[in-house]
Amino acid sequence: MQIKHWLLAVRPKTLGISVVPVLVGTALAWAELNSVIWLPALAALIAAILIQIGTNLYNDAADFERGADTPDRLGPKRATAQGWFSAAQVKRAALISFGSAFLIGIYLAWVGGWPIILIGLLSLLAGYAYTGGPRPIAYSASGEVFVFIFFGLMAVSGSYYLQTNSLTAETLICAGAIGLLAAAVLLVNNYRDLETDERAAKLTLTHYLGRERARQLYILLMLLPFALPVAFNHRYDGSWLVVLCLPFALWLLHRFSTEPPGRGFNDILANTAKLQLVYGALLSLGLIL
Repeated sequence: MQIKHWLLAVRPKTLGISVVPVLVGTALAWAELNSVIWLPALAALIAAILIQIGTNLYNDAADFERGADTPDRLGPKRATAQGWFSAAQVKRAALISFGSAFLIGIYLAWVGGWPIILIGLLSLLAGYAYTGGPRPIAYSASGEVFVFIFFGLMAVSGSYYLQTNSLTAETLICAGAIGLLAAAVLLVNNYRDLETDERAAKLTLTHYLGRERARQLYILLMLLPFALPVAFNHRYDGSWLVVLCLPFALWLLHRFSTEPPGRGFNDILANTAKLQLVYGALLSLGLIL
């Protein structure tokens, strides 16, 4: 039973958010070099997953301690709030996850040099600062920006740099597209939890925008990535493959705009994360064709 609860605590349905940037960055490198150095790619993938797991676990404990996870929570069950583990146990697991990512990062720093050291340290710090410290990112309007930067720009660019020791405009365009979809996942979460978050003084971007403008932002975050093939201007002809998941995105937009906030948004959140995974897989396939 404990294993099951730990698996739920790491939020496996959202882990694709950390997998996709490494996949896309590595595929971009393959498109440029016609080869991949697999060990750094695998190490980057494991480190990215560990940082997200650490962030999720620390968020679980910190939200409980700050009163954001209450019995009327609409989202999936959380380990600390359910009493499966103490806050101290969950935080300890988060630190183990962060520490393991740091150890892998030593190897990645040896491969990629100071840019990778900077990205790694900033990612670890941001993972803790998301719900840790006196002014957590998750309790402000900057959560979606945080996700866009760290699960988009930095993660894709860092994965590409590990393979090529360079950076291109095309890499940043891909990174932006992936980051927008990752930010959409967090927006769904914050939109669903607006009222309970406000009672816990967790004033997210949705609080400041209001529900109507948050819906408009979701539309923007979901549709902008599909302009990617146009932005590439035939640089990578296979990038048009991402359009295959546009109907999936439109279905989610319809649900987000028409369903009342409630537990149904748990499914919208999971499917938004799934959309990013499918989009990333199609983009990666298109890049290496």
